[in-house]
Amino acid sequence: MTKDVKRKLTIGAIFGAMGPGLLAALSGNDAGGIATYSSAGASYGYEMLWMLPVMTVLLIVTQETAARCGCVTGKGFASLIREKFGVRRSAIAMGALLVANIAVTISEFAGIASGLALFGIPATVSVPLAAILIWMLTMSGSFRRIEKILLIISCVFVTYVVAAFIAGPDWGAVGLATFTPGIQADPSYISLVVATIGTTIAPWMIFLAQSNVVDKNASAEDLALQRIDAISGSVLADTVAWFIIVTTGTVLFPAGVKIADAADAALALEPIAGQFSTVLFSAGLVAASFLAACVLPGVTSSAVCEAFGWERGADRNWSEAPVYRGIITAIIAASALLVILPGVDLFQIMMGSQVINGILLPVLLVFQVRIAQDPHIMGKHRNGRLWNILTWAKIAVITVLTAVMFVLQAMGY
Repeated sequence: MTKDVKRKLTIGAIFGAMGPGLLAALSGNDAGGIATYSSAGASYGYEMLWMLPVMTVLLIVTQETAARCGCVTGKGFASLIREKFGVRRSAIAMGALLVANIAVTISEFAGIASGLALFGIPATVSVPLAAILIWMLTMSGSFRRIEKILLIISCVFVTYVVAAFIAGPDWGAVGLATFTPGIQADPSYISLVVATIGTTIAPWMIFLAQSNVVDKNASAEDLALQRIDAISGSVLADTVAWFIIVTTGTVLFPAGVKIADAADAALALEPIAGQFSTVLFSAGLVAASFLAACVLPGVTSSAVCEAFGWERGADRNWSEAPVYRGIITAIIAASALLVILPGVDLFQIMMGSQVINGILLPVLLVFQVRIAQDPHIMGKHRNGRLWNILTWAKIAVITVLTAVMFVLQAMGY
């Protein structure tokens, strides 16, 4: 390690580099994520906790690769896809991202509606107000300001840690389940595994992590700092997810409570764990949904504009980047409108968006690994053998699980 790198690895430098990895990973614990983890705990108790350590390793691989590609090339993921694979394949990647991100953005507004409904605020009031606030924040014209505000909002995730301790789990059983893998051959379990993968490593997180590194003007010299950010963000995000499963597995599973709405997990905690747990869980749901809703439209618009060469960036005004700002506005408006339509099943939107993520993720991971292992693009910072093995294994497992899920459902199991 050179003196220059040693000098950079100070506490101040590390905190200064924090942001891209933390935001990308924590934003994955959104409305759909909370619904997925809550459903895992309520349906199977602690049996799915073993997935979190595995998913943390795979998330670190994905996030570190994204940060490294951004630092080395100075370009976003969409731009690298276009340069290496051409416009046609880039259009396929953007189509996958667009479908996944619109579905997830809808789920964020559904999470806001469900969470605030527990405080007596109807969706017809909460959703339009949230949409206006989110639109104003994303249009504020300063990436640094937006990043700081979102990092402050992400502090609310500590509520899930508190809720878990209030629930009073059997920590011995929790520890055993965390490190004892188990698979059940039924469609519901497999679907939940796919949804968990889709919410832990969401396709849009790759774009967000890499574009944020580029927006911060990080270079190859900053790799050590960005790796710390990517790893710490991944560990922190999956720790939060672990506590959500512990809480619902402790309280809801023994009581036989089934989750039929994102807010059900919070509401069902009250008779057993107390009103404070319900308030904590509800507040976390609203804040997490708001955080991701602020991030997703910008990520989507930025990637699409980058792929097709249009001007983009929070620092660009309407005259400089009309397509970028127009896409953000359209996604926010359409998502909010759909959620407040009568008869919409908010929980199915949340869960469905995570399954879509799980299905589309391999498409984008193939693009990522082929870029990251290309010596002409990455030079000496290209993927090593271990990173390649882990990424291709991840792609294979997700693809197989998705295929098994559809086969089991087609057979009527």
